[in-house]
Amino acid sequence: MSNTSNPLFDAHCEVCRIGAPSVTDAEIEQQLPLIPEWQLIKEQGIRKLMRRYETNDYQRSLALVNAVAALAESEGHHPVMLVEYSRVTIWWWTHKIDDLHLNDFIMAAKSDRSFAPLA
Repeated sequence: MSNTSNPLFDAHCEVCRIGAPSVTDAEIEQQLPLIPEWQLIKEQGIRKLMRRYETNDYQRSLALVNAVAALAESEGHHPVMLVEYSRVTIWWWTHKIDDLHLNDFIMAAKSDRSFAPLA
């Protein structure tokens, strides 16, 4: 999937409230191919998206974190991020529903787009 053809790039997060519906298994199967580098994981019963980005150095790792942080602020949806010297791990899930929402797939795709110029 090229950087310009992913429909998730043009999508925006919707306000998610407690009790909002989680994505279905069918929706996950539809969305995962759009973010092929991401893993669907389960931690303490909560489905999450996780990706580990490899960078060349600490400065690029920080640049990615800053880019994703700015994106998160603009969309009103925030990840968990772990910074190591040349590695950044990002987890997306919707805290208000303790599960995955379409917002998480949108943000995973946009995180990938933020990483592209740093790779």
